[in-house]
Amino acid sequence: MKRLLAAAAVLATFTHAAFAGELTLFSDSNFRGQRVTIDRDAASLGDFNFNDRASSVVIRSGAWLLCEHANFGGRCEEFGPGEYRELPGFNDSISSARQLDRDRGGRGRWRDHDRDDDRGGWRGDDRGDRGGWRGDRGGPDVVMFAGPRFEGPQVELSQDVRALSDVGFNDRATSLVIREGRWEFCEHADFRGECVVLGPGRYDMLDRMNNRISSMRRVR
Repeated sequence: MKRLLAAAAVLATFTHAAFAGELTLFSDSNFRGQRVTIDRDAASLGDFNFNDRASSVVIRSGAWLLCEHANFGGRCEEFGPGEYRELPGFNDSISSARQLDRDRGGRGRWRDHDRDDDRGGWRGDDRGDRGGWRGDRGGPDVVMFAGPRFEGPQVELSQDVRALSDVGFNDRATSLVIREGRWEFCEHADFRGECVVLGPGRYDMLDRMNNRISSMRRVR
């Protein structure tokens, strides 16, 4: 019985490790120097005494967004599992990190801030009704609509927008279509505040992000 319980404990540990994303930041290139391991969103690496210190990184699981400013602001790039001996363009300039996906039970969902609140399709999960949108390169990458179900005034975009007020669409999006790429949508300008990452698909309602999107950028 004791052996069975011990085996179950070991299995639980490995199961948790497989599901939970984890990365280790190193202060020097080639995985040298001081290090810090993170297994959850870190809005400020200053909390770990590691702000603007990372020069290499190992990602054991999950896809992570590494950003140059706290609260996931400024320039960000997505990194998948692997070893990164150097960080060109990001050396000593990473201030926050957050996990973009967590594969549970083979579902492969891309989830908003690792929340699982059972509110229909709005979980950054490339929900259905995609039809021919994926890979349809004949139009803009993203179309945002002021009304639900793709109604009302719209704006067509194919590049990062630090402030949607520049295109007359600040806090107006209620539904959207993504033709190509994975995009991060944020409630404040300059990619600040609460953000979600969405992939190709048709999103007929935006739930809690309804009329709250102020900036957007492509992350993949």
